[in-house]
Amino acid sequence: MTNTINVRRADTTTVVRVAGAVIGETRDALILSEGDLAEVMYFPVTDVAMAFLDASETVTTCPAKGAASHYTIQTKSGALEDAAWSYENPTEAAMRIKGHIAFDTSRVTVENV
Repeated sequence: MTNTINVRRADTTTVVRVAGAVIGETRDALILSEGDLAEVMYFPVTDVAMAFLDASETVTTCPAKGAASHYTIQTKSGALEDAAWSYENPTEAAMRIKGHIAFDTSRVTVENV
């Protein structure tokens, strides 16, 4: 695997749904590719209902992107711990995702509409 980061703009309107509720919608999503890893969609923070997200104490580190701050998503049926993350001070290679947030697609739905 290579640590090459590629970021491109998505060409569609993209939404993120949690338990059926839309918590984010944007025409300005970014798609990040990193080596052989699955692509990840990043939403501008300004297009996400951040009132549903609480910062967690979890911080993970990626050599290619830097330190990621994680968020717990609050839903009517409970909390989704660390189901979202952002790179507040990304590396130079990942600078385009600064001010954006990604979601764990195994627990929320991210789709183009």
